[in-house]
Amino acid sequence: MKIAVDGMGGDLAPAEAVLGASQAARELGVEVVVVGLPDRVQPLLDSHPELKFVPASQVIEMDDHPAQAVRTKTDSSMSICARLCKQGQADAWVSAGNSGAILAAALFIQGRIRGVERPALGSILPTTGDPAYFLDVGANVGSRPEFLVQFALMGAVYAEQVLGRSRPRVGLLSNGEEEGKGDELVKEAYGRIKRQSGNSRFQFVGNVEPKDVLAGKADVVVADGFVGNVAIKMAEATAEFVFGALREEVPRGAAGKLGGILIRPGVRRIRRRLDWREFGGAPLLGIDGVAVVAHGRSDALAFRNAIRVAREAVEVNLVGKIREAVGR
Repeated sequence: MKIAVDGMGGDLAPAEAVLGASQAARELGVEVVVVGLPDRVQPLLDSHPELKFVPASQVIEMDDHPAQAVRTKTDSSMSICARLCKQGQADAWVSAGNSGAILAAALFIQGRIRGVERPALGSILPTTGDPAYFLDVGANVGSRPEFLVQFALMGAVYAEQVLGRSRPRVGLLSNGEEEGKGDELVKEAYGRIKRQSGNSRFQFVGNVEPKDVLAGKADVVVADGFVGNVAIKMAEATAEFVFGALREEVPRGAAGKLGGILIRPGVRRIRRRLDWREFGGAPLLGIDGVAVVAHGRSDALAFRNAIRVAREAVEVNLVGKIREAVGR
């Protein structure tokens, strides 16, 4: 399996992108191609002979207009990654760059699966039980009810094929559990998803509040992209705030230092469960190919795990399974 990595995407690229790609190539049994500017990427590859290199002459910056940048910067590292997949020279690609541009590159170059109204960006969300799959977390702002129905279908396929959930439970994010809660989008989507679940391999558990999501009530949580993006960023910020507060408060005084030593192993385990870097990245569901969006602050560990996510999507033929589900 060959996976292309955008070596110029992300706050810590290209150094951390190359390091993460190297770890993935050695540990995951995949061939990794790093795409980027020769003067910045190639010198880093001298100590990583297991990596391949494809040159690019342009970079899409974080403040570039996504669609315009993809159209004008045709030799950008991001566009080349998408083309490698479209032409069959790579099985998947990963980028931590401008997420809007990643979506635009995937749409313009790879295209959508036939029948998919809008691609969705999903993310793993830790819960008290097994992690849930949360979508859309930013690919769409201002969704229509039919979009949310397809998000439910595609999310259920991901939960079944990648997370190993048999007949996954799908919940609709809302401000109340009762049917009839939520805005007009949620109310309309509720009935449509409920009807769709009768003909699908997922079970609809109705509306879920944030507390229900974290309690593991659903395997798949569906939301509009704007709401989902705010929710996932709030969850990440809350986790970082809690661990930051622990670092500041626990070591104070002799008793605190002793207590800190005693609880350190448990805190490390909890942090690992909540660490977004462990989840790697989020595949764009509905694209006719595998494109994984990694966090803009990705370090080597996050890049390595984003490549793992791409490998898993290819191994289970995620694109083909979504094509079947949407076709039905």
